[in-house]
Amino acid sequence: MTHEPFEKNSIILLIGILIMVSIGGLVQIAPLFWVDSTIEKVKGMRPYTPLEQAGRDIYVREGCYTCHSQMIRTLRDEVERYGHYSLAAESMYDHPFQWGSKRTGPDLARVGGKYSDAWQREHLINPRSVVPESIMPGYPWLAKSKLDYSKVTKNLSTLRLVGVPYSDEMIAAAKADIEAQVNPDSKGVKALLARYPKAKVGNFDGNAADVTELDAVIAYLQMLGTLVDFASFDASGPNLR
Repeated sequence: MTHEPFEKNSIILLIGILIMVSIGGLVQIAPLFWVDSTIEKVKGMRPYTPLEQAGRDIYVREGCYTCHSQMIRTLRDEVERYGHYSLAAESMYDHPFQWGSKRTGPDLARVGGKYSDAWQREHLINPRSVVPESIMPGYPWLAKSKLDYSKVTKNLSTLRLVGVPYSDEMIAAAKADIEAQVNPDSKGVKALLARYPKAKVGNFDGNAADVTELDAVIAYLQMLGTLVDFASFDASGPNLR
């Protein structure tokens, strides 16, 4: 029998396994060298605003990803509870992505706009004030901590090195864009929205005097899942750009 040598000699069996694994790997990996990207670019996606990016950094710093995932699976119960399944394009500017592997709390991929800024503010400061059964810890210090954005231009420049398409204009205006996003009356709002469509502008933390870490986190949460228009989304292609 042709397979007898493999059954009697472990070395030959090992070599055979290595050959088959190598062939299977090449079949899967080699085609990727001939495509520009494995992620389809979807209309509406853009880099984070400087304030949203700062909020995302704080979100990661505080370990929020350990209890909240940001990836809705294609399973029926997931879609019915959280909304349209997640697209790879929605995480294309994430370094690192926040898909997660555990849900102590709900998935946050579509949390943007679901609650008001005031609700988000109260929830982050004292979760049980709005969700009595919550076991989430509070983060009251975020409202008291001024946001340090002295290095925001360097942060955006670094993200550009790994593929996030921040332009020279975006990087140069980063500090001004942070201050404009927390002040609806700012003259810089129009320019901010031109650079970052659908960016939410508002006094997120309820304190107009300072730009706080709470401002940044709420701005980040309020944009999650809001960039793609799923009411008109067609996975067959018209939404690709």
